[in-house]
Amino acid sequence: MTRTRQRRRVPIRALVAALFTGVLVPATGDTAASAAPVTADDGAKVTKETWVDQRTLDLEIQSPALGAKASVRLLVPSGWAKNSGQSWPNLWLLHGCCEVADYQSWTKFTDVEQFTADKPAMIVMPSGGKIGMYSEWWNYGLFGVPDWRKFHLTEVKQILERGYGAGDRRSIAGLSMGGYGAMEYASRVPGMFGAAASYSGAVDVLAPGIPEVTQLNMINQGFFVWGVLWGDPWSQRARWMDHNPADKVDKLRGTKLYVSSGDGKTGPLDDPAGPPPAGALLEDVALGNSRGFVGKLQQGGVPVTVDFYGAGTHTWPYWQFALHRSWPVLASGMGI
Repeated sequence: MTRTRQRRRVPIRALVAALFTGVLVPATGDTAASAAPVTADDGAKVTKETWVDQRTLDLEIQSPALGAKASVRLLVPSGWAKNSGQSWPNLWLLHGCCEVADYQSWTKFTDVEQFTADKPAMIVMPSGGKIGMYSEWWNYGLFGVPDWRKFHLTEVKQILERGYGAGDRRSIAGLSMGGYGAMEYASRVPGMFGAAASYSGAVDVLAPGIPEVTQLNMINQGFFVWGVLWGDPWSQRARWMDHNPADKVDKLRGTKLYVSSGDGKTGPLDDPAGPPPAGALLEDVALGNSRGFVGKLQQGGVPVTVDFYGAGTHTWPYWQFALHRSWPVLASGMGI
């Protein structure tokens, strides 16, 4: 898409905001991609930028890896400016399965914007699909789309580094499916992330019952054919093991690790006057799975910070709590 180049004046309100935030950005709202948008090696490109507020920038990306458009939400740090030449440490936050709010989840359901306002890091919150599982799909040997791993670790990474000031010091964290994704990415590309955190994650995808739960979640999201993700978990076990962080713990050696979970019981962050919180069973499963994963790390001599905090459900208040508690590990992984 082409457009006539016009001289643009910086709005007064953006200049005023910059005095207080240290971030000079356009007025909030959509802006079309420039005539020469930021691109990745495979042609993935930014098609739209949307400033939600003075720190929150949404990028719409046309992705060959997905065969579709997907979005990434950024929280930029104080002092950030596009094309300034300065690079920033970056923390990737991954969302969970079946999340309607998708890439907006972390800012919608937690205080991450306020919590990171004084942190010298860019916060990266990409779409992971309703149940993308942070991987390439087997598609019965056809592979092709979607390839969420390539979208994140190649396309988004290159775009952020080339046009938005992302540096090479990174940490990654996620909840539930995103907790799996954080450990899968850290083990898939050792050294890419200085720290990785799983909050209420099913990190061992071959633990008893987890393949069935994964398939059930896929059916609930409209994927009705067994094995489209990585094939059959029994007859094609090698492919599942290749996507299982619990079978690759040695590749996590050298990455600062954090694993947390509640036990599914109503806890201090649940509303005592409200109905029983949803997700109690899921959190109990996550706890057992996380304990098994931690056991394999410890058996392999891989250091890990563990926070099994007792009462707590599979809900956002506990993942906000976990982000706060894990921040020292994540910050250390980014060198800040």
